[in-house]
Amino acid sequence: MTAVPHDVASAAGAKAGLDAVVRAFGADSGTLHFLGSDGQLHLAALHGQLPPPVLAQVQVIPVGKGMAGECARLNEPVTWCNLNQDDRGVVRPAARTTGMAGSIVVPVRGSTGELAGTLGIANRSDRTFTEAETELLLACAASLARFRG
Repeated sequence: MTAVPHDVASAAGAKAGLDAVVRAFGADSGTLHFLGSDGQLHLAALHGQLPPPVLAQVQVIPVGKGMAGECARLNEPVTWCNLNQDDRGVVRPAARTTGMAGSIVVPVRGSTGELAGTLGIANRSDRTFTEAETELLLACAASLARFRG
């Protein structure tokens, strides 16, 4: 099993945990969403700044919409080396206005493996996440599942 960084594992809240994940990966931004009783993803924590229209869109995300929604639908990681080069139509147009390029969203799974939400991080530059980085991010996501309300 991949070891979760200490500051992620010991974080006292969702925001502190997300901030620790972003630092551990040298990323520029991050989001943590949890699946609500309405079947949609609700923003629990944000690291970084988003333009107001994008911030409004990421508050509640339907499963299947955008990277986080697609990750939740598949219950698998979704990644792009550069958000601006999406040719599959998954990346929402507003996401291109964030200034981010390399990004990954992984499922947050509860203790029994059920989908609990999504964890996403992004960089301003192109970035391809390795298999080892993806595994570590999945382990971090599992650690953050404890903050699901």
